[in-house]
Amino acid sequence: MTWFEPQRGEEQLREFFITALIDMGASLILQDEDGTYVCITALPPQWRLEAGARPTDESIFGPEIGQRLTEIKSTLVKAGDRADLEIEAGDDSFFEFRCRLVEMTDAKLHLITVVIDRTEDRRRERLLRALLREVSHRSKNLLAIIQSIASQTARYAGTLDMFLGKFRGRLHALSQSQDLITDSSWRGAYFRDLLKQQVDRYVQENADLVHVSGDDVLLTPNASLHIGLALHELVVNAVSHGDFLQRRRPIEVTCTRLDTPQGPMVRILWVEPFGIADADDIKAVKTNRFGSTVLERVVPSSVNGTAQHEFGQAEIRYELTFPLEIFD
Repeated sequence: MTWFEPQRGEEQLREFFITALIDMGASLILQDEDGTYVCITALPPQWRLEAGARPTDESIFGPEIGQRLTEIKSTLVKAGDRADLEIEAGDDSFFEFRCRLVEMTDAKLHLITVVIDRTEDRRRERLLRALLREVSHRSKNLLAIIQSIASQTARYAGTLDMFLGKFRGRLHALSQSQDLITDSSWRGAYFRDLLKQQVDRYVQENADLVHVSGDDVLLTPNASLHIGLALHELVVNAVSHGDFLQRRRPIEVTCTRLDTPQGPMVRILWVEPFGIADADDIKAVKTNRFGSTVLERVVPSSVNGTAQHEFGQAEIRYELTFPLEIFD
């Protein structure tokens, strides 16, 4: 239903409709049954009618768009016929032309063309498609990481219970890192946040025994997942097989950004106090500590880096060095 108060006058009504059309990003074109232009409202700034020129599809929209409009309008022969056309204006803007043949109160046919600016809609569609492709890509990467974790865990787990315990812990570490990545709009995660996750989970009451220093580097999503996994292995091993809690001797963790001729690098150093002096006992502890493959092979290869994992009589050292991807 359409209604308006006659006393308001045509001038106010015209101003209302034109303002509303501009706000909607739409314009109206009315032509009579001979194709002669009767009215144009709120024409987009991409097109204009030269002073003194007679309005036609070609004189307003140019030869290419004008010809396409003339062709689709020629297919409309009776009241109710309609045709749509999408136009790219050449400046990354898109417009939809809706042509309708209607019968007016005088029983004569008129052609109404509604021009709607679809630029923002197209941009949102492109952004959504890009986001969906990115989610698909990251999901595949995440599934590949999970498959690798499952394979490595199964290879070195002696029993099903041992496998499930290790695998669940690693998946939880992965999910925590993924939460940080998601919260940052997929930019990645900071090193100290990754470490804090593992410390809070396993040694929350003794968090003061894990000292961190150096640079709080923002890591890429891929690096965040694997560094988070490495920190999980180190913390769990320290709690399960170390003696730093009993001796109250802190673990020192350092993250350093390095400028090298090959580009920026990150060096992560984990130094855990160790109180075993006998070489055979050191060998036994190293054997009992699971995750060596993850720390020495899986994580370094996944971040294109190198790792050193050393067991000494006084301390355990794990050093990981890898290229730093710079964010724009």
